[in-house]
Amino acid sequence: MKNLFSLIACFLISMSLSAQSGEWIELFNGKNFDGWKISENPGSFSIEDGLLKVNGPRGHMFYEGAVGDHDFNNFELQVELKTMPQANSGIFIHTEFQEKGWPNIGHEIQVNQSHGDWRKTGSVYSFKDVKETFVKDDEWYTETIIVKGDQVTVLVNGKVINEYDESEDREGDLGTKKLDHGTIALQAHDPNSVVYYKSVKVKILPD
Repeated sequence: MKNLFSLIACFLISMSLSAQSGEWIELFNGKNFDGWKISENPGSFSIEDGLLKVNGPRGHMFYEGAVGDHDFNNFELQVELKTMPQANSGIFIHTEFQEKGWPNIGHEIQVNQSHGDWRKTGSVYSFKDVKETFVKDDEWYTETIIVKGDQVTVLVNGKVINEYDESEDREGDLGTKKLDHGTIALQAHDPNSVVYYKSVKVKILPD
């Protein structure tokens, strides 16, 4: 009987993961932090009127939920957000939970229209950077990140603004700052940065 239950459980898990592949799945429910784990300064993340407000000392909100077992390889991530003046944030990919500091694993995709950092929205931070801005503060926009093998494509409101090929654009060995596999994380950068996230959804792509 135990073997039968084990087989049924495995079948249901398999079906669930299969259904996730190729479908958009919302990771932020607008009500609480279910499926997420926050590092360092949890108070930097709050929910207001169904929106995720990021404002406060450095911290990172890592996805640790059931979708894809929070371990993504090839995927699309689409985030709907807006920045307030002088705001800075980031979206980490292929990373893992880290209690303190800037994540050492994976890449950061920049969120910044008017902060003093010259690396602007869509940059694969310090690897292939974007100097232009394509949206204004205090307006909602979508930032889409497509990860396939060694390639990262970043779109703003459906327009491609950056294409990074790790096999061609990367110079030297920077250890864990590379494409591999892992979860995603949203960044609280500093107390003067205010960023609102309305939606964070993922689509798992075939390996």
